[in-house]
Amino acid sequence: MQNNFQAAMDFLSGLDKDWAQLVATVGLCTFESKPEREPYEALVRAVAYQQLHGKAGDAIIKRFLHVYGDVFPAPSQLLATEFDTLRTCGFSGRKIETIKGIAEGALSGLVPSRNDADAMTDEVLIQRLSELKGIGRWTVEMLLIFTMERRDILPADDFGVVEGYKRLKKLDVSPKRKEMIEIAQAWSPHRTIASWYLWRVPKP
Repeated sequence: MQNNFQAAMDFLSGLDKDWAQLVATVGLCTFESKPEREPYEALVRAVAYQQLHGKAGDAIIKRFLHVYGDVFPAPSQLLATEFDTLRTCGFSGRKIETIKGIAEGALSGLVPSRNDADAMTDEVLIQRLSELKGIGRWTVEMLLIFTMERRDILPADDFGVVEGYKRLKKLDVSPKRKEMIEIAQAWSPHRTIASWYLWRVPKP
């Protein structure tokens, strides 16, 4: 995706003066992804960050990896790990249930390999992985953005995206999900990079 940032930046800058100013203020897009990760690993990592600030999620992942010698565990290793061990990493009981479900899904084939996932559309992956308990649309969208490198993803439920747009347009009220989706149609096919910029809208 990295070679196409300029095209996305030019496209977004051309939307209106607010977008042009945002791109100019934030500067060059430095979006970073982890395309080498398997969907299983990416989903487990995403669960660690659900409803938490980045630093809290980082700390959980660091403790989690330490349990396995600082190497990401195979699904069978995760399933064999005691509940209390995972609790000491910082996972809630509900998140432990979720990550063990992801591991089971990886072993059963519900969670596809990276090669299989590459052949699936965004919506097919969202529908399929949302069958996992505790995995909603937002979590799969993070997988699509940061692991699968899909270019046209809008996480319409993401607080940072919604609040960023509210600040960008100086709105009194944040757009609802349906309204956000409709607004973002104009940003296609660069909604992933649009989201990246909205995460960085300066606070007043």
